[in-house]
Amino acid sequence: MIVLDTVPSGALVLVVGVLFAAGVYLLLERSLTRVLLGFVLVSNGASLAILVAGGRAGASPIVGNAPEDERMSDPLAQAMILTSIVITLALVAFVLAMAYRSWQLNGHDEVQDDVEDRRIARLAARNAPSYEDADAGEPGVSLDEEAAEIHDEVAQVTKVRAPEAASGDGRDPAPGMGRRDGRAGNDGRAGRDGGRA
Repeated sequence: MIVLDTVPSGALVLVVGVLFAAGVYLLLERSLTRVLLGFVLVSNGASLAILVAGGRAGASPIVGNAPEDERMSDPLAQAMILTSIVITLALVAFVLAMAYRSWQLNGHDEVQDDVEDRRIARLAARNAPSYEDADAGEPGVSLDEEAAEIHDEVAQVTKVRAPEAASGDGRDPAPGMGRRDGRAGNDGRAGRDGGRA
């Protein structure tokens, strides 16, 4: 049956879900050893999910190697799983080195809260700025007011130049700049290429 060839096994889908759930639970722990195990479980779940997505097993994916009536397995899924294994190996080595270094320095591999994070969280709870604003004490125009003023000036210049450019009365919309086509502008100077066409 064609439908059964594309439907994955329910047991494999269940195993993928269990691996992802257990891996995410372990990733949320403070111990780096448990985080490491979580990485391994999530990676194995992802590899199994790719294998399930690749379809049912078949002949080796070499042209001319399989009988005519047997279909070949998908080589892309196998290549992606091998890539996933290599990436997981590098990630496991990195986290293992961090856990070992933490064990050497502290005698345990638990990740502690950052002191700066705690300070910022306390300031956020009080809704206070986490830095000193040097410009706040200066009298005069604030940066927000100055930015709004400059924005208004740019908008006014744009509104003034737009009707002049659209009028088509032969005037150069940007005095002092030559035309792009090489002809002289209204100010008598040659275009960008020196008047050569």
